[in-house]
Amino acid sequence: MSVTIVRGAIAVIDGSGRVREGDVTIADGVVVESADTTDAEIIDATGCVVTPGLVNAHHHLLQTAFRTLPGTRGIPMREWLPAMAAAYTAAGVDPELTGLAARAGLAEALLCGVTTVADHHLTWPADADTVGMARAAATAAADLGARLVFVRGAARDDPQTAAASAEDIISALVPNRAGGVSADGMLQVAVGPAGVHSDPRETFALLGEVAQRHGLRRRTQANEVVDVEIAVSRYGKRPLDLLEAWGWLAPDVTLAHLCDVSDDEIARVAASGVSATHAPGCDVPMGWGVAPVRRLLDAGVAVGLGTSGGGSNDAGHLLADARLALQVSALVGPQLPASDVLTMATAGSADGLGRPELGRLTPGSAADLCLWDVSGVADAGVADPVAGLLWAAPGRRPRTVLVAGHVVVDQGRLIRADEREVVARLFERVKR
Repeated sequence: MSVTIVRGAIAVIDGSGRVREGDVTIADGVVVESADTTDAEIIDATGCVVTPGLVNAHHHLLQTAFRTLPGTRGIPMREWLPAMAAAYTAAGVDPELTGLAARAGLAEALLCGVTTVADHHLTWPADADTVGMARAAATAAADLGARLVFVRGAARDDPQTAAASAEDIISALVPNRAGGVSADGMLQVAVGPAGVHSDPRETFALLGEVAQRHGLRRRTQANEVVDVEIAVSRYGKRPLDLLEAWGWLAPDVTLAHLCDVSDDEIARVAASGVSATHAPGCDVPMGWGVAPVRRLLDAGVAVGLGTSGGGSNDAGHLLADARLALQVSALVGPQLPASDVLTMATAGSADGLGRPELGRLTPGSAADLCLWDVSGVADAGVADPVAGLLWAAPGRRPRTVLVAGHVVVDQGRLIRADEREVVARLFERVKR
């Protein structure tokens, strides 16, 4: 048995808002109450706050290759979508680009304390090697030591083609795995159309059937500005009305964004068991508004946190977006406490993925955790080091990151890859 002890932290946050002192004991990649520590490896957490690894519940890793593109900032989504599509076409989206973008996005994630990323992949060129693209993203995660949830998405794809591709990806990546989760828990497959603004009822139905056959999670986006406008114009109904009619308001579904929702819609979402993902780092710059997180939580909706992709949020830094969530929450209700937002970024996101073993540091949980050094000048004068994680030091990065008990970031550096090489290969591919 391999035992590791994380010792000497100022505070340990278990992922549900509870703060304690003491060690974190890890045995064979799992948090345990106690173990024989005779030959244990000791990780010194002096001066640090220890948290569960952050869980980014909504990302588009391909967009890591398309950040700050001219003509994609400060424009309506109806113009942003074709601008991004043109960039994808010019670059030629294939397994190589998918893998390089995922590698860069996941490296950034680990360096920012994110140990699990849900990648809602929506770009599938005609005749694309979809299995090759999914495998490339999965390989990038495995090489770096990150957990990946690969979402076979759809955006105006032929419904039958999307469903067949999803079946092929499941067979290739997680064959015969109920729930679409690999035996080691490092890879998960889910499905999800982009939203009712882009995909017809048939796509939702066929991908839903794939999910039911394999016990997969379903994910989609709802109630951004353009989503509401198109749904009303095309169907005479709001997005949540359509999702309910199409069988996509259910406990296995997670909805990203939910910026424009009424009290009645919140009640319906809560009653259905749907979970939500807040993405302020995308929603605010895109002009979609701020999701009413306090009202969602008070209604009993499980809420996670995501960055969305580099085409709308040029950083994949979930803790920075947690800080933004604190700041903008007061615009739509009472200001959220830091403990609630940190829970969203850990246990809340994990619950939306159907992964209760993630986002927590309680016995039986996966040993994914971060050591955040709070001894520097950025934290000088901070009375509450837990709240200070979010409020102080914008852009804060962890000193050490473990995934499944293995150190993948140490002293702020990747263990399994050269950061400069990751960056150079992506720039070489997109010729920038």
